[in-house]
Amino acid sequence: MSKSNVKLIALGGVRENGKNLYVAEVDDSIFVLDVGLKYPENEQLGVDYVVPNMDYLFENKERIAGVFLTHGHADAIGALPNLLADAKVPVFGSELTIELAKLFVKNNDAVKKFNDFHVIDENTEIEFGKTVVSFFRTTHSIPESLGIVIKTRKGSIVYTGDFKFDQSASPSYATDFGRLAEIGREGVLALLSDSANADSTVQVASESEVGKEIEDTIADWDGRVIVAAVASNLSRIQQVFDAAAETGRRVVLTGFDVENIVRTAIRLKKLSLVDERLLIKPKEMSKFEDHELIILETGRMGEPINGLRKMSIGRHRYVEIKEGDLIYIVTTPSIAKEAVVARVENMIYQAGGIVKLITQNLRVSGHGNARDLQLMINLLQPKYLFPIQGEYRGLDAHAKAAMEVGMLPENIFIPKRGSIMEYDHGDFVPAGAVSAGDVMIDGNAIGDVGNIVLRDRKVLSEDGIFIVALTVNRKEKKIISKAKVHTRGFVYVKKSRDILRESSDIINKTVEDYLAQDSFDWGELKGAVRDSLAKYLFDQTKRRPAILPVVMEVR
Repeated sequence: MSKSNVKLIALGGVRENGKNLYVAEVDDSIFVLDVGLKYPENEQLGVDYVVPNMDYLFENKERIAGVFLTHGHADAIGALPNLLADAKVPVFGSELTIELAKLFVKNNDAVKKFNDFHVIDENTEIEFGKTVVSFFRTTHSIPESLGIVIKTRKGSIVYTGDFKFDQSASPSYATDFGRLAEIGREGVLALLSDSANADSTVQVASESEVGKEIEDTIADWDGRVIVAAVASNLSRIQQVFDAAAETGRRVVLTGFDVENIVRTAIRLKKLSLVDERLLIKPKEMSKFEDHELIILETGRMGEPINGLRKMSIGRHRYVEIKEGDLIYIVTTPSIAKEAVVARVENMIYQAGGIVKLITQNLRVSGHGNARDLQLMINLLQPKYLFPIQGEYRGLDAHAKAAMEVGMLPENIFIPKRGSIMEYDHGDFVPAGAVSAGDVMIDGNAIGDVGNIVLRDRKVLSEDGIFIVALTVNRKEKKIISKAKVHTRGFVYVKKSRDILRESSDIINKTVEDYLAQDSFDWGELKGAVRDSLAKYLFDQTKRRPAILPVVMEVR
């Protein structure tokens, strides 16, 4: 690619939730802003998590100046090991962010020895040639969230990371408004700004209001309280600890992830405990009365709803929901999870518990609404706006909110994944594209779960599998061992013997006809078996199972 002063590329995090990865190129240097993952949507069967396609970064790794992390959530740091496996580049972030990033890196065998981490704070300035990178404090649901400023000769590129404005935020969560105004006065060329809550103008509850709501709810309950939260939402976890101290309860951590994150945050003094004895181990629960316990369930990978489901059917390692339990959901489930939450609520009531969602009384979010986004624009006065981080409707709402405060529509760009926007002759113009998409991680395998594998899983989950085995003698052109059929998840075998018998006859006939021809090709033979069998099975059952022919040869 030809040399240029400034280019911006979103490799993830636009027109989707999570998986944030933005690239700012200044002259010959590449600055990587966040490297996040997202947890799979319902149709991505069996996939553990999804990361951005980073081929562009791997191809240009010698030009990467560094990776700059805004905060310690998985949507900002989760794909770091996947980048570092191929591009060993320096990583910059606040103290807590770096410690949480190290947990991700340590759990990945390919990069667990990597140690090029650099702790920065809101006062740090780093020079990369003529480009200076600095930071500013923002408010999010985890301490030490930072925005990033890349100062170029054409003006600054500002990336907000996840943010909201909360006038009552405690010092470790507070926004530095003076610094934002200062950045605005120095001149902002392009603002890459969070859009996750842009389609709402409802005032988000302040953290002090949320804290009071949690404390009141717990104080009013006589039995056990099972709190469902996201493991990395440290402001919520702090509020649960504070409520426990106020109401004389102990807190039980049930998950491996939350144990790691909470212990790290306590060690760095980012979470404060009024009393060290506040936290107890799951096996110590029996020593306490029900009204003395809060059970904090965060689930694997920060998804607590699945943990609640296990508790309601007696499959959880430590806890079974019983009569008199309050299940208090203090997270805002994503739209994709609403149906799951409704099902789990049902199961909790059947087990004798009562469900309360914090969202019944308060609008809770770690992301700013449209008014917050307008305030950010007014403070920074950017020449160009790139709404990022969110579904398309959020990006579009952000663009409309920007126009309400006087930004011109031609200066607002809703990016596509992989599109290159180049600053040329005083304007941003499209300049081609790089490959960008989903790379699915399933177990240890990276990127080998593509659409074809997912399609097969969908077929298997819906119509099952049909396996055919037979043996032929190619020279003598005859079947040695006639077709045997096995099926799983397709039909109930005992009641469908006729279909299976008929299937065997059709396969034998198809193979005999094929062997009678002059030419022979294994792929063609299996294809013929598959086609004739698929047609018959669909006629009989109106289903299309995955058909697996196994044809062996006797020599």
